[in-house]
Amino acid sequence: MKLTLTPDELNACYGELHEANAAFKGHYPADSSERQPVHTVYGGANLFKAGFAGKLGEVALKTLDTYAPNYHVFARVLGLPGAETLPGNPVEIDSLTRALESNPEQVREIKQAAWLAFTVYNRVVKKLRTEPIEDNRIDFEDGYGNRPDDEEDGHAVAAADEVAKGMSESLLSPFIGIRIKTFSDECKVRSIRTLDIFLTRLAEKTGSRLPENFIVTLPKVTTPEQVSACAGILAKLEARLGYPKDSLRMEIMIETTQSIINHRGENTVPLLVAAAAGRCRSAIFGTYDYTASCNITAAHQSHTHPSCDFARHVLQVSLAGTGITISDGATTSMPIGPHKASAGSALSPQQLDENRAVVHGAWKLHYDNIMHSLQHAYYQGWDLNPGQLPVRYAAVDTFFLSSLQDASARLNAFLNKAAQATLVGNTFDDAATGQGLLNFFLRGMACGAITEQEVLATGITLDELRSRSFVRIVNNRTRQ
Repeated sequence: MKLTLTPDELNACYGELHEANAAFKGHYPADSSERQPVHTVYGGANLFKAGFAGKLGEVALKTLDTYAPNYHVFARVLGLPGAETLPGNPVEIDSLTRALESNPEQVREIKQAAWLAFTVYNRVVKKLRTEPIEDNRIDFEDGYGNRPDDEEDGHAVAAADEVAKGMSESLLSPFIGIRIKTFSDECKVRSIRTLDIFLTRLAEKTGSRLPENFIVTLPKVTTPEQVSACAGILAKLEARLGYPKDSLRMEIMIETTQSIINHRGENTVPLLVAAAAGRCRSAIFGTYDYTASCNITAAHQSHTHPSCDFARHVLQVSLAGTGITISDGATTSMPIGPHKASAGSALSPQQLDENRAVVHGAWKLHYDNIMHSLQHAYYQGWDLNPGQLPVRYAAVDTFFLSSLQDASARLNAFLNKAAQATLVGNTFDDAATGQGLLNFFLRGMACGAITEQEVLATGITLDELRSRSFVRIVNNRTRQ
């Protein structure tokens, strides 16, 4: 075969490409394969106890039992796919499907909706009993407020004591950390003092051991210097308190317009992460502080405001492939009924109805917000109240389970054809879609929404799944 380019020219080109590709991989090592929690529960440091996770699980279960005592009610409140086709009572489903035997498509839809509602509800109950909180943040910022120095000093010591107790008694959530105050001029002294007291006391109580997946959250970041200052403090505390090198990790909160675009018109997000000198594990978007910094009035501040989606996309594009995880903001409408019975008395039927309406409305809003986040590939978010926990897990399970059958068929067809472009139904799939399908199962399995058996049913092996690369799977299959 005749070539025009000389071997020397080709080798020079190959060398340049190799260097450029290596530099690219250094900046974008790929998304982390480690577990990412589906949420973070924030609670005031003054309230934290070693058994906090279990206690909130009990409250969440009680709330679920009170306001959605069965899967059918829960499905209709949240608006799960097909929930409107279900009859008024779960026990009526069999009789309804018998009456509709002449319409097999409608029967199939009802049975599918009932399966989804039943499966989601039972998985939520199991989760609340076994692992109600995945990530817990002991909050010294907005959820705690400004208090006298002596009081915050005392709470920093007490929180460290409770974390140490939780470690020794295996009571902590799988991920845990503290959120300190911002490093603004007004709060920097108090913030650093709290961090120092907490970590010093914890080292004393645990022999310089940290809980699994411990992290320090720095809120309302505006400049890279704030991040580098926090990273420097963590390095000093590690060295002097005996913590393992680089064990004190941090996450930054993107809550201001300046943390998206700085005064030079630059994208600030990569600069903030770089300033952490390798200590940054994740970045969190703060919905309400961000909309406030955009001068959006309170009545129009919402999780789904277009300004928030812009910031989310900047954050997402900036960190894709870097290994830094992203997390979304909170729903501030709490599922708490306005009426509470006094000792020795009971609520009236009207008061019970009003409580139910408030809780159901807050649940539906939270569910819709979580689904909005998931559709934008934000697989983690905030929860602020135990009554929100059932909805968090219901939304995550529904997101994956409602698409499981279609995704399984498409992935199976694609793999069987060795990743040739293919048509399943009326959907055209190419290699990029193949990676998207693989990502669906990786995410669903990582958060517990999809079981190992459900993944294997697609025809993919666990070793292939762990490779995290659709192209690699296809290449390996083609060689066989």
